[in-house]
Amino acid sequence: MNLPLVTFFFTATIAHAADAPITQDELVRRTQELYDALVPGNQAPWKKYFADDCIFADEKGRLFDKLKLIADITPMPAGYSGTIKIENAQSRIIGNTAVLSYDADETETIFGQKLKARYHVTDTWLQRNENWQIIASQAHRYYEDPAMGKADPKKFADYIGTYELAPGQTRSVMTEGNKLFVERNSKKEQLFPETSEIFFRKGVEGRILFRYAATGKVDALIDRRNNEDVIWRKTK
Repeated sequence: MNLPLVTFFFTATIAHAADAPITQDELVRRTQELYDALVPGNQAPWKKYFADDCIFADEKGRLFDKLKLIADITPMPAGYSGTIKIENAQSRIIGNTAVLSYDADETETIFGQKLKARYHVTDTWLQRNENWQIIASQAHRYYEDPAMGKADPKKFADYIGTYELAPGQTRSVMTEGNKLFVERNSKKEQLFPETSEIFFRKGVEGRILFRYAATGKVDALIDRRNNEDVIWRKTK
């Protein structure tokens, strides 16, 4: 057998394997391996699959380099456990770049109490030196309505009225039976109680609060967004 010919075909096979694009299934497998390593605080997959010059932005708006990211991977405290499962994965793989976009469904158990959260994450993988690693990752958390509390319908009479933001800019609060509604520009939305004086609209981030003046009467509706308040003053 001609040894140089065998060497040529072996070398060509290795080179072809190195140049072959990664598959979506493999990206998902590696990503699931990352999440499975979180509970025990196993840093090995994170060191392996994240590039040394990576950028990682989490759902809280924090920005990490690889050093800070790896340091953040620690075992969960005693009494805590959880899982994160990848769903609805989509990918775009072009040359030496692959983008994986997916939902991450989290279930966390804290001393027997179960919590759920859902995130959307986009990872960009780059092939360098025959190795695929994440060069950038960004996550955001899906908005979820707060837990429903109990309203005090006896207070609804205090809330009813018209509130003004600026001349010509008003919204009205009204009731229908034991339900509270807010209406602006002919669009009426039900207000659901988080507490007896704090309300939310389903699918809308933020809260609606009613402010009592020193007189004991409601003098404003507060539209709270990202911990900042837009005040609508009660006119009647």
